[in-house]
Amino acid sequence: MATVMLMRWEGLTEDQYEQARDKVRWDREVPDGAKLHVAGFSDGGLNVLDVWESAEAFQAFNEQRLAPAVQEIGIEGEPDVRFYPMHACFAPALDRAETLRDL
Repeated sequence: MATVMLMRWEGLTEDQYEQARDKVRWDREVPDGAKLHVAGFSDGGLNVLDVWESAEAFQAFNEQRLAPAVQEIGIEGEPDVRFYPMHACFAPALDRAETLRDL
């Protein structure tokens, strides 16, 4: 069953996020199990909503790719990360929205 991952990272800046995105290349070398990534900034921090095949898939990505890049960049602190079983997904603006039902 697909898993929703919600992350809040206090103090993370847009510049740091872009540095991590450039270094990890998750948008060009898609991690195993990644289905959807949405990020935005508010109240002095990063908010992320992801859909993964499982919490374990995200944790493997974090251990193997994200955490090493975060350390190399020098980003401090730890995010608050929560996982929930995905119940439904509706994304009418995506080109192939019908495939989202298979998450």
